[in-house]
Amino acid sequence: MDLVKDFFTKIETPQVISIIGLAKNVSKTTTLNYIIRNIGENYVLGLTSIGRDGEKYDVITDLPKPQIYVKKGTFVVTATQCFEDSKIKFEVIKNTGFNTPLGEVMILKARGDGYIELAGPSINNQLKKICMELKDLGCDLILVDGAFDRRSYATPLISDATIISTGASVSRTLNEVIDLTVHTINLLNIAQEMNEEAVNLSKEIMKKSKIGIINRSHSIKLLNLATALDSAQSIIENLDEDSKYVVISGAITDTLLEDLMSSTQKYKGITFLVVDGTKLFISNKTLTKFQKKGGIIKVLKTIDVIAVTINPTSPYGYEFDKDLFLKSLTEELKISVYNLGIND
Repeated sequence: MDLVKDFFTKIETPQVISIIGLAKNVSKTTTLNYIIRNIGENYVLGLTSIGRDGEKYDVITDLPKPQIYVKKGTFVVTATQCFEDSKIKFEVIKNTGFNTPLGEVMILKARGDGYIELAGPSINNQLKKICMELKDLGCDLILVDGAFDRRSYATPLISDATIISTGASVSRTLNEVIDLTVHTINLLNIAQEMNEEAVNLSKEIMKKSKIGIINRSHSIKLLNLATALDSAQSIIENLDEDSKYVVISGAITDTLLEDLMSSTQKYKGITFLVVDGTKLFISNKTLTKFQKKGGIIKVLKTIDVIAVTINPTSPYGYEFDKDLFLKSLTEELKISVYNLGIND
């Protein structure tokens, strides 16, 4: 199996691929560089990121953090300071007007090979606009690198597909790493609501309110709440036998579900809808309990996780058996798992 051959040899329409690291030092950057180095010369690449974690050196190892490899002809979107610090010669294509602590985000075209740090916009809407501009510039494949512990850039509003990077630095226990990785992917892949009218009504609710309820007659009720957090009591007070969906524009958390389960039975058989799996901050224990009690959670759009890459080594000084790690995770997932053989 080869990650590039399996997914990147027949790109027929422009694709945006995001890469999520479940922790630091899980070879997320290695995954990105592997794709860039092996993609071949037939595709125009675009590279950007969602924000930047602000560290030039790893706080654990005190080693320089790996930079992104850039080939000549690649379109790169990064902040001014990163552009000025790089030894690559670039043509400035556009100043975006999007500002970061490292200066304005710029669209560049590489005139040579080398390395650069990516520091793109930290707002999803800005990232979405940049990806559209890269497509207009002729990019066949756009790779989005994310700052540590950011999942929102995996949203299908931006990305066509997602690669997950996981590894020993997530936990000292192999089983815990596997369980967390599988659970994260299950959340991102959670079932999509297929009722078109309900989906359209949900989108309207999300434009107007943090939370809304759709009744069986498809009438809607907007809840006047500043946030979805601590909203369980208001949801309970507004649920009745006619309620069919609870639409939440923000996040569903363990606290919300636990509060519902401890206070009422009204939620049973009602579908709780969020935009996508990046809005689900729920432990496997709480999710299983909620579902067993009759609760339903769905999304407006599921996230296409196409592959997982692993790093069996942790900078804390321990490592897993690489073959056991690969075999164990492969047995738990229905998607391909790759050990790229290089640790970052």
